[in-house]
Amino acid sequence: MGVLRKLAWGFLVLGAAGCSSSRQAVKADAAQPGTGGSGRVEAPLTTSVSGPYVDEELGFEIIRPSDEWQLDVSTERTPEGLAIPVVLRHAGSGAQVVLQVAPAVATPTQFAERLAEGLRQQPGFITTDPVPLSLSDTAVGFSFKVGDNVHGRVAVREGQEGRVLMMLATWPAQAVAGDLLNVDALIEGIRPLPDRKAPPSKMPQAVVP
Repeated sequence: MGVLRKLAWGFLVLGAAGCSSSRQAVKADAAQPGTGGSGRVEAPLTTSVSGPYVDEELGFEIIRPSDEWQLDVSTERTPEGLAIPVVLRHAGSGAQVVLQVAPAVATPTQFAERLAEGLRQQPGFITTDPVPLSLSDTAVGFSFKVGDNVHGRVAVREGQEGRVLMMLATWPAQAVAGDLLNVDALIEGIRPLPDRKAPPSKMPQAVVP
């Protein structure tokens, strides 16, 4: 599955730099040390996290439908240098969901269309056309399969402050319907944090003569 996710995100060559060279991620209930890094990364570093997860720097949160989903915070990057901050795995079904946060250099629809077109050019890949999703007003996604063994789904939605959240889910072809509902529930639980509100400006006081 690791090769598959690198292949898929590798088609997102949009001339964008990485979202952040340094970031600090925290859980919803306790602060965690930052796992991002600057410069070259020799090997992906992962840290397993339990409970709700919040990344304040990249502006997203993850609410897992169950503790069966293992959440790993990662320093992995695509060949283009874009960060893959979180990877989630469901041991019981073999499903996996990879999150990437990218600069909003294109709309969610444009991201999904380019990714679907790139996958169609690879041997063994079959994809559907991108369609609107109920995750948000701008969310778009499509399904795909690789040969007879792997099925998958891509969901793209707007993130916080000029970012796009892209989710790549894969699972074994023999997965049952309940496993797919579990994947859908997880994707729904990956969402942007509310935009930060600027503090109210002080209104000038009227001068009383």
